[in-house]
Amino acid sequence: MLSIRADWVPSIRVAGFVSYRTPWLHFKRKSDEYILYFIKSGELHLAEDGTAYKLKRGEAVLLEPGLEHEGLEKHACDYYYIHFSHPDIRRQDDDGGDTVALARRTMLQQEADIAEVGEDARYYLPKFMSFAGKPYVHQALHALGELLQLSGRRQYNRHLTALKFAELLVGLGRQHLIEALADSGGQGAKALVKVNALLEYIHRNYARRITGDEIERDMGGNFDYLNRVFRQTTGVPIIRYINRVRIGHAKELMQATPLSFAEIGYLTGLGDPYYFSKVFRKHAGMSPTEYCRTVRENV
Repeated sequence: MLSIRADWVPSIRVAGFVSYRTPWLHFKRKSDEYILYFIKSGELHLAEDGTAYKLKRGEAVLLEPGLEHEGLEKHACDYYYIHFSHPDIRRQDDDGGDTVALARRTMLQQEADIAEVGEDARYYLPKFMSFAGKPYVHQALHALGELLQLSGRRQYNRHLTALKFAELLVGLGRQHLIEALADSGGQGAKALVKVNALLEYIHRNYARRITGDEIERDMGGNFDYLNRVFRQTTGVPIIRYINRVRIGHAKELMQATPLSFAEIGYLTGLGDPYYFSKVFRKHAGMSPTEYCRTVRENV
């Protein structure tokens, strides 16, 4: 397992796509950079530092610098490759393969991000990732195709390519974790899958009024149960988390725009000015006016 600091952008040296219509054996080498392989069709069999990987469509491997890798068997295959470096990527304890523990840690980090202590948040990148037979394969292949189109254009697109690749890496790691969690079974795993879906729901819908009945209908579960497992995972109940998300976005708008508090409250799902001020004070520890004054003084 590797982890990456996602607010720092990777540097791509080369990216491409190859298609071997006849059986081919990967050559032996030791790279000085990270390499991502993502298989579109066929199979790629290789080993890195004694660990064998037999990759097929929808599977990926992340090879590390300084470790020798080589082909094991000849196969026809089509795959994307990206050679890159990053200022802060490292090996990470994976809780002994405990998917539930890793998922819980990831979700707690998302909660920490909302609390504004996640500037150096780390995202997990398994060495081997499999999405075979899953809808996400098409999404990942589309993203890789777009990335190659960007990388082949003018020089200034290198920065856009790097940003898109950073998005892809985080997406691959999160999707792998979600699918591994869903496949692991058990009551705890099912609850975490529900919590992850609810987190996505909240971040899509925070700007409007969200009721318990709507959450039950859209998420397919009893609100009391959802609220209980959500609190066990993130440490806060659903409504408090929703308001924390809203206040986080309200702070961003106060820092970046001249909008009135009434307009900001409306855009973040807290349309009543009195209620907006009350919720803001509860989560920020000061009134909206005091927060704006503090922001201006620190500019």
